[in-house]
Amino acid sequence: MKLFEAAGLPPGVINLVHGDGASVAGACLASRDLAGVHFTGSTRVFQSLWRGVGERVDRYRTYPRLVGETGGKDFVFAHPSAEAEPLAVALARGAFEYQGQKCSAASRAYVPRSLWPEVRDRVVALIESIRIGDVEDFTNFMGAVIDARAYDRLAAWRERLRTDADCTVIADPGWSRAQGYFAGPTLVEVRAPRHDLLAEELFGPILGVHVYDDADVEAALTLVDETSPYALTGAIFAQDRAFVRHAAIRLRQAAGNLYINDKPTGAVVGQQPFGGARGSGTNDKAGSALNLLRWVSPRTVKETFVPARTLGYPFMGPDEA
Repeated sequence: MKLFEAAGLPPGVINLVHGDGASVAGACLASRDLAGVHFTGSTRVFQSLWRGVGERVDRYRTYPRLVGETGGKDFVFAHPSAEAEPLAVALARGAFEYQGQKCSAASRAYVPRSLWPEVRDRVVALIESIRIGDVEDFTNFMGAVIDARAYDRLAAWRERLRTDADCTVIADPGWSRAQGYFAGPTLVEVRAPRHDLLAEELFGPILGVHVYDDADVEAALTLVDETSPYALTGAIFAQDRAFVRHAAIRLRQAAGNLYINDKPTGAVVGQQPFGGARGSGTNDKAGSALNLLRWVSPRTVKETFVPARTLGYPFMGPDEA
């Protein structure tokens, strides 16, 4: 906030309010002057805010504008023509950076059977090389998750997956509460194509991989599009350029930010406007003019220098011979 003022923004134009989320939201929704809500957070909370605005819409001075950037279940789809090495790196970076605690993190992948053995072994090797510890030590690739509640939720998923007949936990080192809430990088092969692990947002370093038969590419694309309610980010890995174009069209509603041969994270503000639709939000593209225009209230003005002085119009006069 001090930087905003130093940059020239007058005091009071933007304010930082600390407090319990529900209490702050309640006070805002109750105000007759509420003009808009720009929210980043969970899908469930954004839905509750939208519901709250709808219930009070007759009390506001104007219709509040609603923008949300919410959850994600971000995919990586690999075609049989994909290269195994960059695919493995993208999976490890995309899923485990920041402990998977970002809405764009790779959390589900679809890999053809012909590539899976090599990709699996490469990802496992990368997982084994990951250093976990204090984030002030820049040689550590991962740190702790945000708090005990997040750790306990993710640990419960880990235990569930270990006993699930449809899943095989391939690697999960580094889990520990001894000196912090460290959830380790976890790779899971998922045989059930519509498993909860491929549909629900976990917000942690657990990557589910579904292996599909090479001949079933179209069916696998359908799974990507239909399994999860979210549509935030996604990636397509392929050397076949015709397939890249085809998949981008097939998955046009599945990701607001689509990456080709790269991990589905790391959008640069000003270069890659960010946002998704479906359960991921209103796709108003934070970091771009598209978003800023949502908050302006245009007015048009007409000034007449030769005002009308009669009621009728010229066409209403008598016909001339």
